[in-house]
Amino acid sequence: MLFWRVMAILLGSSLMIGELIRSWGMGRPLVFVIDDFFIGIPLVLTGFLMAKDTKIRRAAFAASWGMTVGGLYSSFWGKVFEPDPVAAATNIPFNTLVFIIGLAYFISIGGLIASLVLKTREPE
Repeated sequence: MLFWRVMAILLGSSLMIGELIRSWGMGRPLVFVIDDFFIGIPLVLTGFLMAKDTKIRRAAFAASWGMTVGGLYSSFWGKVFEPDPVAAATNIPFNTLVFIIGLAYFISIGGLIASLVLKTREPE
């Protein structure tokens, strides 16, 4: 579980920092900037909280991964099937952005699965 805890902290931090880099000076509506903070903060917090693996923390960890999968779903697939580089105002080249979002999306699927199937360290 240590691997997925570290991944949660790194991914959550990367989502928030990446969104700031992507949006800096682009005039994007605030709601499209803070959405990554709504999924990044729970990932980082639960990544640290999972140092003690309890049922409630495991549930919060899985929920954080689930929020991330849901949050990245339309962002990734929308850019894949209806690419509009003009609408996706960004400081990052569009194809690079799609790759990064896709990588984050598939990592989050792995984190969600791992948080649900890996055994807890706490006796049942």
